[in-house]
Amino acid sequence: MSMTGVLRPGHVQLRVLDIEEAVVHYRDYMGLIETHRDDQGRIYLKGWDEQDWFSVVLREADDAGMDHMAFKVLDEETLWRLQSDLKKFGCDVERIPEGELDHCGERVRFVAPTGHVFELYANKDHHGNGIPTTNPAPWPEGLKGMQAVRFDHCLVYGEDLDASVKLFTEVLGFQLTEQIVDGDLQLAAFLTCSMKAHDVAFIRQEGPGKLHHASFLLKTWEEVLRAADIISMKDIPIDIGPTRHGLTRGQTIYFFDPSGNRNEVFAEDSHVYPDTPVLTWTADNIGQAIFYHSRELNERFMGVTTGA
Repeated sequence: MSMTGVLRPGHVQLRVLDIEEAVVHYRDYMGLIETHRDDQGRIYLKGWDEQDWFSVVLREADDAGMDHMAFKVLDEETLWRLQSDLKKFGCDVERIPEGELDHCGERVRFVAPTGHVFELYANKDHHGNGIPTTNPAPWPEGLKGMQAVRFDHCLVYGEDLDASVKLFTEVLGFQLTEQIVDGDLQLAAFLTCSMKAHDVAFIRQEGPGKLHHASFLLKTWEEVLRAADIISMKDIPIDIGPTRHGLTRGQTIYFFDPSGNRNEVFAEDSHVYPDTPVLTWTADNIGQAIFYHSRELNERFMGVTTGA
């Protein structure tokens, strides 16, 4: 896929109830690498194979949820073009100055029709992945916990699914990869700006701005099973898994951070090309679509969210 507009997910800023408790979860248990703490008390982390300075920002607050999810774009020219296009679409758009997040350039903030805050940026400081660029090793030493490779995507809940899908496909250039439908009504949309199964996903649900989960990539099914061991060893609240999705084919496990934000770690999902057809799951088969092995949903997975 030609990389000419939105390149990939860049970071997610999560609200947590106890910042130090959250750091233990994300750094020591999930294996993200802490890279920075700013003068607002926010803590910055990254997956071990990410080159930019951070992909997760934790902010202490009175309620859990997602402040925003940000995508990296090709360059500043692309950033200002997309800012104009977002305004024409009818989004509330705000420019966030360079340095509001340390190590990050100027950002364009907009509110999607589902009520979620998203951002675009072109520049972020380079940190590296701990491996030299000449004769590199396959992984750095000293990794912790689940050894999360990267922040991968978010799944969010909101009411105006149709307009958000239109925004992401027609303005931001995302591709619809998979969907769940009930007749002519689209219940869920999985969207990519790359060759991944999805970079963001939307579920039609009452109420704006809800976070279902933030997801992190592992390398193999064996690493997903190891994550399950860590979840049990550390008494981390589990939602469901290890199992497989029908949607995206990912091998997955879901669990909760100490503030109640749902996390996913997964491995080996599908890939798409520009000419890959959209895969459709019907509502009468939604159990198999979400959890391919059990073929049924649990109430907690469908009902527990954080945010607005």
